[in-house]
Amino acid sequence: MLNALHNDPLGKLLLRLAVGGLILLHGISKLLTPGSFDWIGGLLEGYGLPAVLAYGVLIGEIVAPVMAILGWQTRLAGLLIAGNMLVAVLLAHTGQLFMLNDSGGWQLELQGMFFVGALALVLLGSGRMALRPD
Repeated sequence: MLNALHNDPLGKLLLRLAVGGLILLHGISKLLTPGSFDWIGGLLEGYGLPAVLAYGVLIGEIVAPVMAILGWQTRLAGLLIAGNMLVAVLLAHTGQLFMLNDSGGWQLELQGMFFVGALALVLLGSGRMALRPD
């Protein structure tokens, strides 16, 4: 009975679907929201970087999540998602880094879960249930 609960390929698939699927929704939202890239570009310009780098979010929130969901180059996808989350925290959330929300949780728990989940993909890879298992 306990052996049925030991299913690494299914666990990796669930991790890929959760991290990839949930962050993909953020990317789709940015594509559908006029001005989102201008807002990100403004944040980048505030740090002396070119606004055009805002379109890099498409890699971290569209391309990499699809890669993770499919299980193609999953470790690279995880690295891209983790990098995207790191940049998002540095650009837009540094003021919340040491804050708690109204229910006592960390203010950046969503970003933290995406970051750690993406790092888990880097370390674990795709598993057997993937377009290209690694």
